[in-house]
Amino acid sequence: MEPEEFRRAAHELVDWIADFRLRVGDLPVRSRVSPGEVVAALAAEAPESPEPFAAFMSDLDDVVVPGLTHVQHPGHFAWFPSNASLASVLGDIAASGLGALGLSWQSAPALTEVEQVVCDWARRLCGLSDAWRGTISDGASTATLVALLVAREKATGGSQRAGGLQAEDRPLTVYCSEEAHSSVAKAVLLAGYGAANLRLVPQRYPDRGMGPDALDTMMAADVAEGRRPAAVVATSGTTATTAFDPLSDVVQVAHRHGAYVHVDAAMAGAAMMLPEYRHLFEGVEEADSLCWNPHKWVGSVLETSLLYTRRPEDLVNVFATDPSYLRSATDGSVVQYRDWGLPLGRRFRALRLWALLRLDGAEAVRARLRRDLANARWLAEAVRAAPGWEVVAPVPLQTVCVRHVPPGLSGAELDAHTLAWCEAVNSSGKGHLTAATLDGTWMVRVSIGAEATEQVHVDAIWAEMRRQAAAHV
Repeated sequence: MEPEEFRRAAHELVDWIADFRLRVGDLPVRSRVSPGEVVAALAAEAPESPEPFAAFMSDLDDVVVPGLTHVQHPGHFAWFPSNASLASVLGDIAASGLGALGLSWQSAPALTEVEQVVCDWARRLCGLSDAWRGTISDGASTATLVALLVAREKATGGSQRAGGLQAEDRPLTVYCSEEAHSSVAKAVLLAGYGAANLRLVPQRYPDRGMGPDALDTMMAADVAEGRRPAAVVATSGTTATTAFDPLSDVVQVAHRHGAYVHVDAAMAGAAMMLPEYRHLFEGVEEADSLCWNPHKWVGSVLETSLLYTRRPEDLVNVFATDPSYLRSATDGSVVQYRDWGLPLGRRFRALRLWALLRLDGAEAVRARLRRDLANARWLAEAVRAAPGWEVVAPVPLQTVCVRHVPPGLSGAELDAHTLAWCEAVNSSGKGHLTAATLDGTWMVRVSIGAEATEQVHVDAIWAEMRRQAAAHV
């Protein structure tokens, strides 16, 4: 494709994207395709010669769009907000068009330095001190793995450059809340700690945060039994209920036992942009690393996750490589992001967030966050006031966890009822919710935060929830 042909096609594609965003609210929220339906609709072999651009566009309309669950839909209340704001889309288009190769500072100086600036912008917007330095990864799962690899090497004095974990005389242990994200357990496995050395710390009630006393007891017991506490992953905004671990107390306990502290604030970290919500993160300044995802609630295109560290040298000590073909005269005087994490080559991810903040502005983002928080408070009050309905967890942010409890229904029957009415809502095409277990019983999460979601849409999903619950008693 030559530049002039690209120009014509790109104009058509941008118009199509704009039209899609205008009409997405009229589509079913959840995809209705059956397994294998998309595969069957596409050619089995790649074309040997160019196809018309119109054929590509036709498949976008007829195959791709029906095969997606539309997280940009105002009726999307499942999982978490995933707002690819159009301003960020422009940054992503620019990044793809530039095709920069982020192997080193010298291969793309602007890629490195725009990333430095954007990470610092976000840090300041969140009220974090200048002790933090940031980098962009693809997601909180990768950031947590990076943090646990750093914790492993700090606990062992650099075992990876010697005999590795198998040469250590004491097992390393990792601690997290019972409600921590599944990526923590995955990172524990990938970093070589072993599943047997992950400790799930009981929560304290009613706020459902990690219990610092329980953490202290578990760490002390591990030390007494010959193990070495290496890391604590504290969660700010758990996936199921957006519960907050008490960071100040957790950090004090962890550091007393010599453990590294990583804070996973994947979705909830956006709330740090609101001064009135920063008390939820009290103690974060004493942690060793922190990650949060602007590609969720804030609105950057997916795979824009911020990882902050108080000591960049810890990352460099673990991840640095020095192949001869990447050496240059600038080494030692510039940031080499390849030494801050797993990948060698990097995309120009920073342009996504840079464009969002420049073209929309931070105040517009804050206003949208406050709108979503107000809508969550409204829904929680409406649920509490409705006979037979209950809010089953605190609502510190924008996720409301609910259950419909008809008279005389409990146990397995209540679980079946919950799953039935939730699936009915999702099958209706009017909304999309997530069912999850809480204390062994099914409930339904209403995660408010799609960019297009206004009060009228929250009211509509609440009406549909009541309708379907009544129909499935």
